[in-house]
Amino acid sequence: METVLPFIGFWGHAAVAFAYAALAIWLLHKYGTRNRQQVMLIAAMALTALWGIISTVASPLSLAALCAESARNLAWLCFMFFLLRSGEGREQPRTINMIYGVLLVVLLFQPVNDTAVAIFGNASNGADLATQSAMTMRMIYAVGALVVVHNLYTVSAPEARWGISLPMAALAAMWTYDLNLYTISYLTSAPSDELVQTRGFATAVLAPVFVMAAKRNSNWGIRLSRSVAFQSVSLVAIGFYMLGLVVLATALELVGGTYVRLAQISLIFGMSLAALLILPSGRFKSWLRVVIAKNFFQHRYDYRSEWMRFADTIGFPSKEAAPFYERVVKSLADIFDSPGGLLLVPDDEGRLTLQARWNWATADVPANCVTSQTMPFFESTGHIVSMDEVRAGTDERCDPRAVPQWLYDEPHAWAVVPLVHFGKLAGLVILARPRLPRALDWEDLDMLRVVGRQLASYLAEAASQQALAESQQFEQFNRRFAFVAHDIKNLVSQLSILARNAERHAEKPEFRADMIDTLRSSVDKMNELLARLSQHNKSRHSLPVVIDIGEAVMKAVHDKRLIYPIDAQLKPGLFATADPARVETIIGHLVQNAIEATLDGSPVRINCRKQGNDVAVNITDTGVGMTEAFMSNHLFKPFESTKEGGFGIGAYEARALAISMGGQLRVESRVGKGTTFTLLLPIADEKDNQISLEEAA
Repeated sequence: METVLPFIGFWGHAAVAFAYAALAIWLLHKYGTRNRQQVMLIAAMALTALWGIISTVASPLSLAALCAESARNLAWLCFMFFLLRSGEGREQPRTINMIYGVLLVVLLFQPVNDTAVAIFGNASNGADLATQSAMTMRMIYAVGALVVVHNLYTVSAPEARWGISLPMAALAAMWTYDLNLYTISYLTSAPSDELVQTRGFATAVLAPVFVMAAKRNSNWGIRLSRSVAFQSVSLVAIGFYMLGLVVLATALELVGGTYVRLAQISLIFGMSLAALLILPSGRFKSWLRVVIAKNFFQHRYDYRSEWMRFADTIGFPSKEAAPFYERVVKSLADIFDSPGGLLLVPDDEGRLTLQARWNWATADVPANCVTSQTMPFFESTGHIVSMDEVRAGTDERCDPRAVPQWLYDEPHAWAVVPLVHFGKLAGLVILARPRLPRALDWEDLDMLRVVGRQLASYLAEAASQQALAESQQFEQFNRRFAFVAHDIKNLVSQLSILARNAERHAEKPEFRADMIDTLRSSVDKMNELLARLSQHNKSRHSLPVVIDIGEAVMKAVHDKRLIYPIDAQLKPGLFATADPARVETIIGHLVQNAIEATLDGSPVRINCRKQGNDVAVNITDTGVGMTEAFMSNHLFKPFESTKEGGFGIGAYEARALAISMGGQLRVESRVGKGTTFTLLLPIADEKDNQISLEEAA
């Protein structure tokens, strides 16, 4: 055995020298010096070959061989470091440098220890101490290197692991062998001759693995996994926290004193309480994600994962998912770590109104939430507004008139994102300030533009689907009307026969009794059929004329004032251009709704006034009120009603009639406080007013 081991050691290390020198030359011709990780791979191969040459010429445990081993390990460490930074890394990854820095210090001290062993020679005490220190440092490095190999493999994205799996496995095998060698040598206080001599063959066997790896991955680049990086940094932070806790507790123990135990208990309790308060907080998690993005990745966003999350949020809702418009806000807010948001969309009159709010109940959005310049500005420019820059006056592209005052006053408003679809504004999203305040940069703006265009297409498609659904509802209603008309025709035919028979049998008592039963049954059937139809008037309307709005309102509420208190404060001599029949229908619908919404019998108040170029009729109740979601999504939609037996036509018809006369119908409501409907009608010219007064006289 004594003659065989040197033979194995000689040829094993010679194989290392030959194989890795050949690999270095081959890689130099294959790659050249295109990037740092390729250069460091060639250098690591060359230094591994140098270690094999020195171990063959001298001895595997000579000072020169040990120094060559340290140089080899340093080259492989640098290769992994540059490989990590090649995968979306920053120029100065501060956090990861700490791990590699510790291993670098260990490698630099190894030659010092090896030199000390050679200097002390036979001085038993000094030699033993230096030898034990050298073994300990090599064990520490082997353990640290294995941790780095594992970390590099796990933080890489799953699709990038295929390209680095072979070299990482080879390096793990090499350092695992070294760990076993130095651990056994440390425990036995002498190097294991068998492991030392066979180490060359074990390293040479790994050369084909590097050949296959070089053919598989020529660029030597990886893509880091953000989720694993977040978990890894979190574990490192927890480790440093535990280490700091132990160091401080030990320092208190060394200081001593009467109350040292109390101080240690207070320290542990205080640090544990601080960890429980800080670590679960959303602000801390946001800060940690920003730190990881700055130090580990070239781009702030993992576009693949963000796009998949966006698609899941907006396109695959579950039964428990929020309504569509809230998901629109959430899908955008999640990407930018915004805690809430608002969505404004154009209504049927083309005015931007609040459609949905997500996690932002404190935002006070007025009924008239935009200016006259808002829609033209955002449609023509598509400009994404940073509210901090607008408030500071540094946004030169933004027209201040396009931003309503309530956004200036809302401190949590962070960004205004227009959703433009084929030159038309499909919506406007206002994002709340993130937990970790920051300014919008070019990457944020690019992401907002891309996601905004996608959301605009979703909103446009939703509007088209809604219009199609309403058309289908009207088609179903017309079909139902045809069925009812057919049944009424049958009843008319039955009554016609009854009328003809009455001419001949009217004097017979039995016939009169049957006729009464038939009439009563026919009336009941007709009432039942009419109950299945909407009550709105579908006949041709009269042209608008100049009317006294006060008289029209009083005529509309005349019958209702007999059964319910109505406080009407009407300004005399206020004329509008409208159709009296349509005005009476609108007022009748709105007053009836107000009466039904007021459960405590409080009076309904009506007043008229001049508002700009319109006559405004306000109908106010103190009833249950309506939510923003109901007003945006259901109030003016046909066939949607919260009342039992309701047709869902009244409010829809009222606004349609107002628009048909050139007017508008607006609403303001607060849950639990009541509702105010405002009917706006074009005011009549003074000349027309005079003619109407003369006609009335």
